[in-house]
Amino acid sequence: MENTTPSTEIKIKWYHYIAAFFAGFFLANVVPHFTHGISGDSFPTPFATPPGKGLSSPTCNILWACFNLLVGYILLKVSKACWNRKALLFVVFIGIVICGVMLSIAFQDKVKG
Repeated sequence: MENTTPSTEIKIKWYHYIAAFFAGFFLANVVPHFTHGISGDSFPTPFATPPGKGLSSPTCNILWACFNLLVGYILLKVSKACWNRKALLFVVFIGIVICGVMLSIAFQDKVKG
């Protein structure tokens, strides 16, 4: 855990905000893939045919969810988001909202199994 005092406080740079946004984006994408994967349901991934439209196996969805979780975690660490940096947390939230809306639109025509 980082010990920071006011004199050692990390300066927030523009790229921290970009990392925070994409951290939220990747972390939001974990939910549908992991949920469908552990439920044993097929669900679209970029590896399906056609990509993002066809259905991938539950195992593929679990692996895709884990990849998204890893990337989201790395980006969250890079972003320096924490409870003391409310602006960065807000940007993470915006990434989650935008990804959620985009996924809801993209998957609304998914064939129900």
